[in-house]
Amino acid sequence: MIEEDINFSEVAQWLCEYQRIASHKSKTQLQNLIAIACMPLVKKIAHNLARRSTDPVEDIIQVGSVGLLKAIRLYNPEISKNFKTYATYLITGEIRHYLRDKASMIKAPRAIQELAYRVHLMSIELSEEMGEKPTESEIADKMALPVSRVYEAIEVDRRKQPVSLDQINMQSNDEYTNWGDQIADLSYQNLQSVQEERMMLAESLQNLDKDLKDIVNMAYFQDMSQVEIAAELGISQMQVSRKLKKALHKLFEMITEKQA
Repeated sequence: MIEEDINFSEVAQWLCEYQRIASHKSKTQLQNLIAIACMPLVKKIAHNLARRSTDPVEDIIQVGSVGLLKAIRLYNPEISKNFKTYATYLITGEIRHYLRDKASMIKAPRAIQELAYRVHLMSIELSEEMGEKPTESEIADKMALPVSRVYEAIEVDRRKQPVSLDQINMQSNDEYTNWGDQIADLSYQNLQSVQEERMMLAESLQNLDKDLKDIVNMAYFQDMSQVEIAAELGISQMQVSRKLKKALHKLFEMITEKQA
């Protein structure tokens, strides 16, 4: 699927059902179904941000998936009417946080740090006004600054100086330890959770016709593009898109029928 193929109106209906369902198993299956439908959005954001990183885009997609699952779980239509905007914010935030943690150590001048903070606030303000994340040019126009200055500020904000995990920290009992000994690897736990939860959809997948099941497996579990799937199956990309949409709709019906 490409981003334009995502039916966000249908996703909104699925989110309403997700919030209504009481069964933990069905809720998790529906959450993962929504994740399948929205993965093209994750991949688009990941590929855009990967241009400024040396990390493999596959790793960044996995991190973005964590942000997508958070968006599904936390979304409140009474607060935010546009799930795409909300999901984009959390997916981008999760990836930027990951890249910032892995970024090189940079000590920026105080003036640049202050500008980075003002640019961040302006980005939030414009996001609320426009309903989508503003570009660097739009932020620059609003702040009457050169685009290069805005870009520099964003880079500084993205690559803030991290604290060394070897840095000594004194405890209340006068014992010494380092930060690395105290921090759980939450990123690994979150990524592992994504892998485990996507497998919980396997039961419903078994009830799909083989051609639809194969397409879902290739698109989501094997992360193949529609073009790659079309070449593998000997059909057109348009046929792949239609079959994938049909498969997702059938999966939704299977999951929600159990709750009727």
